[in-house]
Parts: sequence; structure tokens; C-alpha cells
Amino acid sequence: MKSLVFAVLLLVLALPAGADERTLKLKEGAGAEVVANNCSACHSLDYVVLNSPFPTRAMWQTEVAKMIKAYGADISAEDAKAIIDYLTNNYGS
Repeated sequence: MKSLVFAVLLLVLALPAGADERTLKLKEGAGAEVVANNCSACHSLDYVVLNSPFPTRAMWQTEVAKMIKAYGADISAEDAKAIIDYLTNNYGS
């Protein structure tokens, strides 16, 4: 019985934590959909905002190349260019 009460109490306490969670909406622009489709397949789009506004084009190129080569992201060359262009123009320095 104590276990059940404890489990219910944990559940009730955890509910407010999820209530504040928001989905990141990317800035509108050419390539936003390509970024959303490719990048969110493996991780949260919050990483885009966490890295900006510091990245330069070279940094975004390095990040996209890392995702492809090190993590095996299945991103075409065409999509990689669109992602880099979008991130540089909207979340770059």
C-alpha cells in the first residue's frame, strides 16, 4: 500500500514539470523545414538555439559534417547545404 501511495505521489509531483515544456519553433525561412525534418530525427531542435548566436558558417558546416560522419545522420548533400545556409542565416553570427 505504501508503494502505491508513493508512486501516485511521485506522479502528481512530476506533472507540473512537463507542463512548462515547449516545442521550439524555428524561425521562418528557406530551409526551416529541411532542418526540422533532418535534425529533429535525432535530437531536439533546442540545440540550434543553445548554439546560437555564436556559430559562424564554418562552425555550422563542421556541426553538420559531424552529424553525418560521426553520428551517421542520413542527410543528403543537397539537404546539408540547405541546413547550413538556413542555420547560418537565422542562427549564426
